[in-house]
Order: sequence, then structure tokens, then C-alpha cells
Amino acid sequence: MITHANRILSLVVLSLLCAFSAFSQTITTADSFFSSVSEVYAGIKDYSATITITSVSGNKSEEMVGRAAFKRPNLLRIDFSKPDEQTIVFNGEILTIYLPAYNVVLSQTVEKKSGAAGASLATPEGLSLMKRYYTIAYATGPEPVQLDEKSREQVVVLLLSRRSTTEMFRTIKLMINPSNKSIRRIEAETIAGDTVLFDFTGYAFNQGILDNRFVYDSPASANMFNNFLFSE
Repeated sequence: MITHANRILSLVVLSLLCAFSAFSQTITTADSFFSSVSEVYAGIKDYSATITITSVSGNKSEEMVGRAAFKRPNLLRIDFSKPDEQTIVFNGEILTIYLPAYNVVLSQTVEKKSGAAGASLATPEGLSLMKRYYTIAYATGPEPVQLDEKSREQVVVLLLSRRSTTEMFRTIKLMINPSNKSIRRIEAETIAGDTVLFDFTGYAFNQGILDNRFVYDSPASANMFNNFLFSE
């Protein structure tokens, strides 16, 4: 149970590292294009988006659907409709995961300077870490291609490959929609060879989300497990 939550949490947070970006036909190199992501992302005060997470392992797949909200510098909340009522909240200091199927709340205090500091990766600083630990290239070139064989949607695809074996993902594909200047899909391959897809739709930018949106009151009947994720 905790292992599953740990994996989903890590992937969700990583998916929000680059939730929004800018596209410009004048940018010719993948490295410069990726740098522009940080610059534009720094100008976003808050956002919300529908996120669909599909994990594929062998012949098995699992889908999660929720609404994500982010506010600078590092506030994050995802309210899931599938599984219903499952919740992930990061308030800048404490990461909380509610798993209604088990009536369990997992809580983790996160150090601000930690390289794995949860939603703090969803910042320009976090993107800088990605650039440091992954090489960046165009997967198919700078021209838009189909999102997949079943869709006519056009995206530009960046391919990130890990520089060392210590990173949790072998490769990460960022699929950017040039028309609305947002990342449409993230495809991550884990060390174990599993694939996780993150689809983003229904964006809303700079709505003035209040800080209390990221306050979570745990169900009184839920069992609590503190500091489940990291250890000294």
C-alpha cells in the first residue's frame, strides 16, 4: 500500500515540474526550448488542470483522474475523482496523501533543501534540477507531430534522458501543444521499465487561488502514518 502511494506521489509531483511552457518557432535547439519553459513558468502565479495518470506495467494498466491546483512557490493539491476522494496535498512543508480505500492518511515532513522536496520541484529551480540531471533533445525534431496514432492533436516532443543511474526515470518525454503553449502529455519510463502517462486538459491560469485551498483536514476516522516516505 505505502509502496504504491510512494510511486504515484513521486510521479505526480514530477509530472507537475513542467506543467506549463512556451513554444516559439524561433527557438531552434532543444536546450534553448527547455530553458524557455523555466522563464515562462516563472511568470505563472497559479493554475489548475485536469490530470489523468495512466500507469502501465506489462499487460496491466491503472488509471487515476483528478483536478490539480498549484500556487507559487510550492503549493500543490490534487483531488481525485478516480479513485474517488483520494487526495494529495503539499503545503510547502508537509506532504499529505489520503487513501480512502484503506482509510489511511500518509504524512511526510519535507526538508526545503532536499532534492526530492515534493512540490518544490514544480518551480523554475526544479526545472533547473531537471536540466542538470537529464540531457535534453528533440524526440522527433522541432516540428509538431501527432500526439499519438489515435489523435490528430499536434505536439512538439522533448526527450529527457538521465545522465546517471541514480535518477528514478530512464527517460521523460514532454509533449507540448504549440497552440496553447502548455504541456499536453508527459510520458515517463521508470527504472523497472514501466511507463506512466500524464495527460493535462482543461487548464485555468492565474485565477487567484487562495492559500486555504491547500489546507487539508484529515478524516477523523482515518489511521495516520507520519514520515512514511523518507528516512535519515
